[in-house]
Amino acid sequence: MTSALTTPPTGGPASSPLEASPPPQPLPDGLDGLLASRVPELVATRRHIHAHPELSGDEFETTALVARQLAELGLRPRLLPKGNGVICDIGPSTGPLIAFRADLDALPLPDIKDASYRSTVPGVCHACGHDVHTTILLGLAELLARLADRERLPGRVRVIFQPAEEAMPSGAPEVIAAGGLDGVSCIFAVHCAPQYPVGAVAVRSGPLTAAAATLEIRVGGPGGHTARPHLTTDLVDLLGRLVTDLPAQLARRMDPRWPVSLVWGAVHAGEASNTIPSLGYVRGTVRSLHREAWYDAGEIIMKLVPDLVSGTGAEIDVEYVRGTPPVINDKHAAEVIGAAAARALGHENVFEAETSMGGEDFSFYLERVPGAMIRLGVSPPGATDQRDLHRPGFDVDERAIEYGVRVLAHTALAALADETFGSLG
Repeated sequence: MTSALTTPPTGGPASSPLEASPPPQPLPDGLDGLLASRVPELVATRRHIHAHPELSGDEFETTALVARQLAELGLRPRLLPKGNGVICDIGPSTGPLIAFRADLDALPLPDIKDASYRSTVPGVCHACGHDVHTTILLGLAELLARLADRERLPGRVRVIFQPAEEAMPSGAPEVIAAGGLDGVSCIFAVHCAPQYPVGAVAVRSGPLTAAAATLEIRVGGPGGHTARPHLTTDLVDLLGRLVTDLPAQLARRMDPRWPVSLVWGAVHAGEASNTIPSLGYVRGTVRSLHREAWYDAGEIIMKLVPDLVSGTGAEIDVEYVRGTPPVINDKHAAEVIGAAAARALGHENVFEAETSMGGEDFSFYLERVPGAMIRLGVSPPGATDQRDLHRPGFDVDERAIEYGVRVLAHTALAALADETFGSLG
């Protein structure tokens, strides 16, 4: 990816200066003016979605809002079978077909910030920026609909508003099963990145996020008194050994070229200090940048746990759920969106993204068609506090909405004119 800076803003990963890109360029047909005039309404839409978050699988009101706004543009949105997601095509029925995806769901976290658009749903908030992603795609749809009305859109663009990105299993396979990728030659997406300031984006070819899986091990025994552990099965001791020994043993059983991260997020057993419990569990996530390791780890864990528990007398139940494969950006797609971002924002604001161990179900689309996801800066310039996603009270600099729309509009026009993606359509 191209960058004119040696270090990204806000202390992100270093990137090397490469060949320069053109300075910012306007969109055709006065779309910059249209976008500027629509920014207040886009911000209002984002704030409404932010104040009314919905958890994975329950995005019905957000879906209704999206479908209504698309219909007001003269488009014909199509709901997913469950009614909590939208697919909508823009432009002529001939020519290449490219797609953009946004996610609709929020997280089960409290919203602790002091803002007029603070979440009105207790224990639920948009702490990952999906409200921003959705708003950006609505803004893109309006610009492209204007071009289509003037017969100036050289192909068709599909906007996908997907449910349940935060869940395992997630919503991307539902979109694909509903025909969301039928005829699509490439797909793009943005993701909020608080490690970058507003007005900057980060692009990467190859692995962007890790494969992710969830692991739960439940153990059982007769229970008993802590004075006589020899007469029962000491589940607390057993869980402690599983917590420490399983990650170490897994690392020794995996191909060292495919490192795997097993990190625990929950351990529970018992309540009383003098009672050995009869039930307990440990839960965590398994992550890797390699798809093969994502598959192999589950089978290895299923063999390791019985070996580690052998001889204790405990009953065990192991559940390993493969969540998402890694996001692996297509090289050419990354070049297309990176160059488009440089046209939209200036080459000095485009950086090379670092690889994240987080999971993203955009990966399912990339297993079917080429595409790329980029990081969109959302922090206020000069911010010194350490910001991250999935934190209560997460917020963004809302100027990122306009920048995101501009980047995706330039991307749409470039991808539709691209010989590679045009030949795939």
